[in-house]
Amino acid sequence: MDRSAEFIRKALPQDEEITDLADLFKMFGDSTRVKILSCLQLRTMYVGEIAEALNMTVSAVSHQLRVLRGAKLVKGVKEGKEVRYSLDDDHVTKILEYGLTHVNEGK
Repeated sequence: MDRSAEFIRKALPQDEEITDLADLFKMFGDSTRVKILSCLQLRTMYVGEIAEALNMTVSAVSHQLRVLRGAKLVKGVKEGKEVRYSLDDDHVTKILEYGLTHVNEGK
């Protein structure tokens, strides 16, 4: 066996890590979710505020927020009867920024 192939194989992330990374990027494969993340990149917001900003129903936004929370991309803090949402951490902002930089390259 070629020693360089063996080196590459050992340097690759584990299969579970590859699967988790692919699942993460699937979250960014939906334009509605990317719009919600972009809103939360600007400031923390309530579901109703996001729905109004994106001209969507509260139900549709709530559904997507549940998916995004499950992927640990957003977090919510209960304030009375409502939940204020924000991006989970700075990594999410960086992913969005790097992605936009990439798609706008050469434009």
